[in-house]
Amino acid sequence: MLQVPTDYIPGYAQARAIAPELADRYIAHTTIGDPTADAVVEELASLGRSESSRIIQAGTDGPNNPMLLDAPPLVRDFFAELGETPPWLDPAAFRPAYRMFHRNSQLVLAGMVGGVLVEGFSTNISKSFFITGRLRDQGVRRLRQNNRQMVEIFLPGGLETYGEGWKLSVRVRLVHATIRRLMLGTVDWNAAAWGLPISAAHLGFANAVFSARLLKHLAALGGHFNDEERASFMAVWRYTGHVMGIPDTILFQDEAEALRLFEIGGMCEPPPGVEAASMSNALVNSAPMVIGIDDTRQRRSLVRYVYKVSRAMIGNDLADQLAYPSDFSWGVLPWFRLQTRYQRLIGKLWPKHATHSNFSRFTNLFGASQYDEGGISYALPDHVYSEESSRW
Repeated sequence: MLQVPTDYIPGYAQARAIAPELADRYIAHTTIGDPTADAVVEELASLGRSESSRIIQAGTDGPNNPMLLDAPPLVRDFFAELGETPPWLDPAAFRPAYRMFHRNSQLVLAGMVGGVLVEGFSTNISKSFFITGRLRDQGVRRLRQNNRQMVEIFLPGGLETYGEGWKLSVRVRLVHATIRRLMLGTVDWNAAAWGLPISAAHLGFANAVFSARLLKHLAALGGHFNDEERASFMAVWRYTGHVMGIPDTILFQDEAEALRLFEIGGMCEPPPGVEAASMSNALVNSAPMVIGIDDTRQRRSLVRYVYKVSRAMIGNDLADQLAYPSDFSWGVLPWFRLQTRYQRLIGKLWPKHATHSNFSRFTNLFGASQYDEGGISYALPDHVYSEESSRW
């Protein structure tokens, strides 16, 4: 019998009336994590933080790394299996997406911050982030790390096994498993109402948002791409989702399936609560700090601008549910698209010309991505609350 977390009962009934199979599948995955990675982080936790970090780094460099010899068999098997690619993988299909991503790079993160991440936080996954404080403490650093993963998966070779984008995706998978482990050991998580923290359902939903919804937001912001590039973009995110441990049973196959998952999964979710509102507003307010704007007046101006663009992308209903400031969104996206075309023309005529408008600041967030000083950090959280955890 299907176990339905109590928060999902009303929405599930509505979604099931429209798409019973997909609604059943989504709800089933709210109580599924990542059994393989969950078992691995349980083993690693017994080894200590420094040793586990060393083993993860060795494993992402290749399963034959001699530093893995002393790792538990379960951990060695995990890294060996990571090197096996699914039969549907076609790396050559990624090439059009690389061109498309870099041609539209100034708009991609605008679509992420103002649209995709906010829509992702509208689900109950926001409870995991809110409880851990991942955007409250060192939030800018977390966003910069996320930016870096996205940049790396769209660089040629980034998703090759042991490539930088692949490594960062494996790292995120293990971080998610660690957060699940830590959170299930606290009284803050209500499993009966919410299912598992960072569940497979939420990761499948998020992957659909990062791909299909991002394409929609890119088009709304003035990005341009053809059908081949569109399909290629989805292929990159599908394989990234696979590397991050999303099971095939909730991993989309194409754009249409991803959009359907967004629709039906979104119906299953309860209305956004205080956690979703807090995380979404924290995200918008972090944009100036991510790109290093120190002046208070400039920060406030950019935040107002991001709110306007975000409201236009996600719609007034969701913006109001997330407690966005009241504002008009009519005409914002046409004006944004006009500026996109203007900037594109200026870039062709005067490549060295740079503006300092809110538009240019908002679309130049790609300067804000980072590794740690020594490269990728393979340290995992060691406390459920971010402000009490060691740096990771």
